[in-house]
Amino acid sequence: MASQAQRSASSRTVPARPNTAFRQLRGRLSPGEFAAAVRRSAREIGEQVSCDARYVGRVESGEIRCPNYAYERVFRHMFPGLTLPDMGFAPRETVRGRGARTAATSAAALATDPDHRDTRIQNRKESDVLRRAFITGGPAAALGLTGLCPAGPPAQAPAPPDRFAASVPGPRIAPGARAGAAEATAVEEAVRRIRLLDDRHGADGLYHRAAQPLRAAYELLDAGAQRRAVYDRLHAGAGELAISVGWLAHDSGRFDDARSHYAEALSTARVCGDAALEAHAFCNTAFLARDAGRPREAVRAAQAAQQAAKRLGSPRLRSLLALREAGGWAGLGDRTGCTQALTRAERLFAAGPGERDPEWMTFYGEAELAGLTAQCWAALGERGRAAEHARRAVALQDPHFTRNIALFTTELAGNLAAGGAAEEAATAAQQALTLLAQVRSARIRAMLDDTARALGPYRSCGPVADFLARHRSAGDPVGR
Repeated sequence: MASQAQRSASSRTVPARPNTAFRQLRGRLSPGEFAAAVRRSAREIGEQVSCDARYVGRVESGEIRCPNYAYERVFRHMFPGLTLPDMGFAPRETVRGRGARTAATSAAALATDPDHRDTRIQNRKESDVLRRAFITGGPAAALGLTGLCPAGPPAQAPAPPDRFAASVPGPRIAPGARAGAAEATAVEEAVRRIRLLDDRHGADGLYHRAAQPLRAAYELLDAGAQRRAVYDRLHAGAGELAISVGWLAHDSGRFDDARSHYAEALSTARVCGDAALEAHAFCNTAFLARDAGRPREAVRAAQAAQQAAKRLGSPRLRSLLALREAGGWAGLGDRTGCTQALTRAERLFAAGPGERDPEWMTFYGEAELAGLTAQCWAALGERGRAAEHARRAVALQDPHFTRNIALFTTELAGNLAAGGAAEEAATAAQQALTLLAQVRSARIRAMLDDTARALGPYRSCGPVADFLARHRSAGDPVGR
């Protein structure tokens, strides 16, 4: 009988077989759009999965031979009447259990997929030793993933920011050792977890908690890697993590911190020659510059991002970058420059999603296009036109992106207030206040404060008075 080690070695030499059946089920949707559909379907049946474009790619490549139980329930809900084999998956008994893989391979899978991890931990057939090893140590714990959770009821609330960093250990790599694929995977997972939480809950409750994973990621880079491919993954992952943390700083009103994090990501991109990371760093730098009142810098950064993106083959990315440029021109009051950039953004968006779209762009759909267009017209003083686009953005937004729904609803309220539609503005502002019970964003809260001031002269109107009273009772949480 072959030993466990021999069986494991043999299994690693078998190439993954692409899952063509699942690819057909995706149809014409991009991986990111299909991932969003998976998350929506999960919510419909009370499941929670952190599906993204990379997970879809892993399934279609055959890397994931069989989904965990949560994903299976979601897929069966999406495709009634189909079995796992119908979807191209291997029977569960062939890939589950102690004989299916070695403990090391299981640990790597646990670090890679949080939903897989949750199911495996609950599966009593798994080794208790393996579960304890993953929960108490390893790269995921080293990067502080277990501490990244939104603010919630007292029983679930995370440690306060000032104690969080001290309570999370640094990278678990012995002196002289080098990082491997598991550590690179943990960095990539930290990025995904932060983005998912920000989409739902906003930045204010996450910024301090995300600092530890970022420090750990760069310490992993300093330690070096076992292979060049792993080192490249660590560079890209650390850079994306710096951008994610920079965005949390940006959205929570800490512009100087955000600028520093974006600069760090740009430096990382230049060191490793990563055009995709460079384009992303310049994209966020342009957005920050616009919000910080430096529109000319916003234009230059957006143009630099477009230059980096030329060889990436993603029209959707170039569309977003054109919108960033349009925002800068709008801030300068240059209607011609703004209009030309908006036209370019719409034309590129119409080319549709593609396989080479960056994973981080899953948020960029019709709603985001409409919302950013609304911001441009508002900056140019055309509030009625801006309100039309903001209303469209609210209607089109995927429910997963709670923070963006709050943002676009607040934008709508502000544009309506500026245009004199006080009662409709107050209604939208009330909706935004309700959403801000779930979302903590100093940037959105500040925008709503501006709307309250604009509605002050209309306080004799019943809906306006109700909103202003509720706004006052909420206090002034800007900067929390």
